[in-house]
Amino acid sequence: MRIIFMGAGALACPALRNLLEQKRDEVVAVVTQPDRPGGRRLHLKACPVRSFMEAHSGIPVLVSENASTPDMVARLRELKPDLMIVADFGQFLKRVVLEIPPRGMINIHPSLLPKYRGAAPIQWAIANGDLETGVSILYVTERMDAGDLILQERAPIRDEATTATLEPLLAELGATLLMRALDDIRAGRVRAVPQDETKVVLAPKLSKEDGRVDWPMAASAIRNRVRAFQPWPGSFCEVPEGSGHLLKLIEVRIEKRAGEPGMVLECGGDGPLVACGEHSLRLLEVQPEGKKPMAGAAFLCGHKLMPGSRLG
Repeated sequence: MRIIFMGAGALACPALRNLLEQKRDEVVAVVTQPDRPGGRRLHLKACPVRSFMEAHSGIPVLVSENASTPDMVARLRELKPDLMIVADFGQFLKRVVLEIPPRGMINIHPSLLPKYRGAAPIQWAIANGDLETGVSILYVTERMDAGDLILQERAPIRDEATTATLEPLLAELGATLLMRALDDIRAGRVRAVPQDETKVVLAPKLSKEDGRVDWPMAASAIRNRVRAFQPWPGSFCEVPEGSGHLLKLIEVRIEKRAGEPGMVLECGGDGPLVACGEHSLRLLEVQPEGKKPMAGAAFLCGHKLMPGSRLG
């Protein structure tokens, strides 16, 4: 098959690698996102897929802010793809694009659809305390992540998993599952299954404010969000309350102590102990604003935090 691959983020790279290595199909173009400002100095930085394609100079790389414009649609049609693949692309595609390939467009989505449709499925699965997730291969429709399912594979969410550690595992699982889906499409044995609309759970795009710690929540719920929101937006609070000085929480431990939510119960041992709505959290690793990550105990050595003080 002649294939156009559309992707931008790191989740897409293993699938693109497998597609190029297996050589059963011809990748006639890769469509990706423009360079974006990144890092402290906000220098322009290529997305992971564009960086990956620097080693594959024989394949056209089309960079577009909007792949549904008339000019871009015309270029895609000229390539005469049989199938198009979308993975971690970050753009809504209009019907005029979806209708280009005669064998349709398929998507690699890191959740067990219809659970966690949307931009942040890995993050919300961890934040909600789920014990498993997975990858779905589905046909793309005009409704986000709502197309018929081709294949699914489950994967556990381990207690220590963060988004930063789980995403690469799901990316590799998605790459493997894509190869199976392509074999089925070539052989004409796909039996796509409609999603159960009564079981839809949304996974909306994260904002910076999602990372703000809400101490009245249970310690287990806050810990899940600390894990889920790494590397972005992170989980942060004010130290002390009202100071405007932000402290990022990187690793925490649940302890069965009670107190008023946000109050520092102890300043010793492995780090500050802070009361939550249920139980408390020991701050094992933190990152003060403008500084490098450090152990909670090291943070106490350089900051005057006392029992009874409050975190915002």
